[in-house]
Amino acid sequence: MAQNEKLAELSRAGVSVWLDDLSRDMIRSGKLQSLVDEYSVVGMTSNPTIFATAISGSDSYDQQVRDLAIRKVTVDGSLRVITASDVREACDVLRPIADRTGRDGRVSLEVAPGLAHDTEVTAAEAEYLWWLVDRPNLFIKIPATEAGLPAIATSIARGISVNVTLIFSIERYKAVMEAYLMGLEQRIEKGGDLTGLESVASFFVSRVDTEIDKRLDKLGADPSLKGKAGVANAQLAYQAYEEVFTSDRWKALEAKGAHVQRPLWASTGVKNPDYPDTMYVSELVAPDTVNTMPEKTLKAYADHGSLGTPVQKSYEEAAAAMKAISDAGVDLDDVFRVLEEEGVQKFVDSWDELTESVRSELERLA
Repeated sequence: MAQNEKLAELSRAGVSVWLDDLSRDMIRSGKLQSLVDEYSVVGMTSNPTIFATAISGSDSYDQQVRDLAIRKVTVDGSLRVITASDVREACDVLRPIADRTGRDGRVSLEVAPGLAHDTEVTAAEAEYLWWLVDRPNLFIKIPATEAGLPAIATSIARGISVNVTLIFSIERYKAVMEAYLMGLEQRIEKGGDLTGLESVASFFVSRVDTEIDKRLDKLGADPSLKGKAGVANAQLAYQAYEEVFTSDRWKALEAKGAHVQRPLWASTGVKNPDYPDTMYVSELVAPDTVNTMPEKTLKAYADHGSLGTPVQKSYEEAAAAMKAISDAGVDLDDVFRVLEEEGVQKFVDSWDELTESVRSELERLA
């Protein structure tokens, strides 16, 4: 079947189309392959919520869970075996894309979110998961907390490809890029190989609008400011990306085989039904970026999406929008702090839900 032209056009504009979903049924039914063939999907991301939904809503896991229960494997150990199995299978489906492009065809698996404020344990778990899945087209997701930053550098230095998640502010994004460069420099210094080493930086979009819109309402601010911050903030993040990855420091690393850490637009499903359902795709078109979409957003764009103004032509307007929001009384630093704290907590809650799903399935099938 022919590829959807709207998504093919998005890909030609430099945006890698990834799916923000993963399940065993999707992989084994051939649905994932059909999304690759028809919708230009070249990667996918996962999180604890996605896994909890997949495991509790399907009998495809029953035999594996039953075997784990018979062997009396712990809940945590079972959880890791189950999720690693799904990610490994997805990596195998997408491996031809990885071999062809060298950068896409990637699948992400997250460190336990409860470790977000513990550097050493995060780095150790990243290395364990890298070993457990054992696929070169894997990404290990590490949150961009202050404790996560050195774990990112350590993981890159060890040759582990990293998807840095939960980035909300430009300031933190710059720290993430610094951690990536430091990791590359440490790896080179130790004589490590950069072949196949990749990274993306997941910059969250819709959650920014949700939080700022709420504050604008409380302030009684100009309603026209609502729904502007998510896109503007991400556009300015791309401006920061361009500054870092055109620097002399970067050129020296590139000459030794390093690849840029691509911005990944995450949380691109629209939360407010009053907004266009493809706005976080159409307005974030730029070379060397990734947009990871829920299936609903992917198919909405395939149906009626269109390319908006290129990000590089939007910097002045984006800066004006963020200034206007700040001038209206929104404390942006506090917004980003709250979003990071809430983001970590949401993933912790989802992890607890996932753990409970695995526990109940182990007990049911024991």
